Amino acid sequence: MTQKYKHILVVDDDEEIRELLDEYLSKMGFVVSTVNDGDEMRAYIAQHGYPDLLLLDVMLPGEDGFSLCQYVRKHSNVPIIMLTAVSDEADQIVGLEIGADDYIAKPFSPRQLMARIKALLRRTHIDEQANPSVISFGDWKLDTLSHTAYHTETQEKIELSGSDFSLLMLFLSRPNEVLDRDTISYEIKGREALPLERGIDVQLSRLRQRLGDTGKQHKYIKTMRGNGYIFTASVHYGQ
Repeated sequence: MTQKYKHILVVDDDEEIRELLDEYLSKMGFVVSTVNDGDEMRAYIAQHGYPDLLLLDVMLPGEDGFSLCQYVRKHSNVPIIMLTAVSDEADQIVGLEIGADDYIAKPFSPRQLMARIKALLRRTHIDEQANPSVISFGDWKLDTLSHTAYHTETQEKIELSGSDFSLLMLFLSRPNEVLDRDTISYEIKGREALPLERGIDVQLSRLRQRLGDTGKQHKYIKTMRGNGYIFTASVHYGQ
């Protein structure tokens, strides 16, 4: 991944945070743009298009970060990291449920944020030369370029958010292997899972729902009680 070509849009009403993130991320090789609120974000996207990654504060004047996240998800799979209050787990869960890919609680260290950004970009911007454009599993075909999955029988089409796609790609790359919560969190978020963190559970539940894998006997992602999760469907690369 060549960082200097990656564009990050920061949406935060705190001028100090915007300036700090602009300075730090620019030094790390990213192209950085900052806006103050939802109106400015919409205007920026209308003029310049979507960035490679969106840093979106929850508490904003006017339209809040949740509403903006939902708006973005209707139009784009751009990776979204929500910036939340330090003790507000409810914000974190809601953000993941409406399509955010990760969250980070304020105050945060620049190194912690960078680890999250790198992990998310690594999982969502796949190397086209090293990965097939189509992966088949069970009754689904995944287009890895458009992040779209097609059901081969019903012709249902689902567009995967960045976090859904990242999680599915992790399972597809390691089928029939038990993955514990720490492994999943490290691969997706760049860190181990926190003891009481529910984010991984929310993401797994959402991915299962998207794939219709909600019965008592899961067809694709099985729970290995006390050990983690295992992807049991056959995986085939190519058309």
